[in-house]
Amino acid sequence: MSVTSDEVNFLVYGYLQESGFSHSAFTFGIESHISQSNISGTLVPPAALISILQKALQCVEAEISINEDGTVFDGRPMESLSLIDAVMPDVNLPKNGEATVNGEENGAHATNNHSKPMDIDGDVEIPPSKATGLRGHESEVFICAWNPISDLLASGSGDSTAKIWNLNENGSSDSSQLVLRHCIHKGGHDVPSNKDVTSLDWNSDRTLLVTGSYDGFARIWTEDGNLASILGQHKGPIFALKWNKKGNYILSAGVDKTTIIWDAFTGEAKQQFPFYSAPALDVDWQNNTTFASCSTDMCIHVCRLGCDRPVKTFQGHTNGVNSIKWDPSGMLLASCSDDMTLKIWSMKQDTCVHDLQAHSKEMYTIKWSPSGPATSNPNSSIMLASASFNSTVRLWDVDRGVCTHTLTKH
Repeated sequence: MSVTSDEVNFLVYGYLQESGFSHSAFTFGIESHISQSNISGTLVPPAALISILQKALQCVEAEISINEDGTVFDGRPMESLSLIDAVMPDVNLPKNGEATVNGEENGAHATNNHSKPMDIDGDVEIPPSKATGLRGHESEVFICAWNPISDLLASGSGDSTAKIWNLNENGSSDSSQLVLRHCIHKGGHDVPSNKDVTSLDWNSDRTLLVTGSYDGFARIWTEDGNLASILGQHKGPIFALKWNKKGNYILSAGVDKTTIIWDAFTGEAKQQFPFYSAPALDVDWQNNTTFASCSTDMCIHVCRLGCDRPVKTFQGHTNGVNSIKWDPSGMLLASCSDDMTLKIWSMKQDTCVHDLQAHSKEMYTIKWSPSGPATSNPNSSIMLASASFNSTVRLWDVDRGVCTHTLTKH
C-alpha cells in the first residue's frame, strides 16, 4: 500500500474540518493546494484519518506480537501499544520481554566502536532553581546564539520574530529583550511575514546580527535592535547563514538550490553559486573567501568567491547531507547525513579520511571541540561531537577515527 502526500493532506484537512477547526482547515487547504489534487471529497468517509491510524496500530501490534516462527508472543498485551510506541521502532520489546534501545541491551552503546558511557558527576539534569527561563516568544524557538563578546543572547522563533535578550544585569527571567519583527512591505504597510526565523549568526565583533527566514529574506540587525539591511535574492526559505571571520561577507544557503555570498556593508549579492540539484541545507566558511556547503542531493561543494565552479566536490554520502563543519584549523571538514554516517574530508584527497558509522538513525548536527591546532588549547586533542535522532550524542577521536564516548541520557 502506498500513500501520496496529496492523500495525507486531504485526510488531515478532513480531520481539521470534522473537529471544528474551520480556520485551520482553510489555511491548511490553501497552503497544501487541496483544490489542485484529484481527490473527490465525496468518496472519503468521515473520521477517515482516525480509522486509518487505528488500523495501522493494529497491524503494528500484530507485527510486534508475532514470533519469528509465527506463534504469538504473550509477554505484553497487544492492546497496550500506544501511538508513540508504534512510531518509535528503536525502542521495542524483544522476545525475552526485556526492553532494549537500538538493539543494544539497557541502552548501551555499539561495542564495535569501543566507546563507553561518559562518567557524569552529580545531577544529570540542571534543577529548575539553577535555570533561567526567557519567556516572550509566541511559538517554537528554533535557534539561539550567544554574542561572542557580551552577555547578549539571540533567539529565532516560528512567531516571525527574533529576540535579543540582555543578560548583563542578573540573568533573571525579567531580563530586557529587544524584539526583531520580520515584516514584509505590502500595500504601503509593513505586515508580519508569518514565516519562521530558523537561522541567525553574530558577526565577530558582536555589533551585527543576521537572521534568515522562511520568507526567503536575510536581515541584518544592529545590537540595539534596528534593521540595518535586507538581503533579498533567494527564491525560497533560507536554511543557514554564516558571517565570515573578517565580518565583510555573509554566506547563505536556500531551498532554491543555491548559496550566496553577500557584501555585509552594501547588502549586494556578490556571487550566487547554483551548483546543486536540490535544496542547500548548510554552509561553513573555511576562510574569509572560501566555504563549504551541502545539500539534500548528497553532494558537498567547496567554493571560492570569484570562481565559477567548485574548487572541490566531495561525494560519498548516500542520502541528504544535513550539516557540515570545518575544524578550527580549516584543514578537515566533517559532514553528517541522513544515511546515518559521519564523514571526515580533507582538501588533499577526493575520498573521505574517515567514514564513521555508529548511530542507528539520521544525524542532524555536529560540532568540533575548541581544542587542537589553531585554538587556545593547542595541547589538547581535537574531538568531534555528533547528535542523532536515536537520542544519543557520540564523541569521536578524529585522529584515530573511533568513538570514545556515547552520551545516552536523553
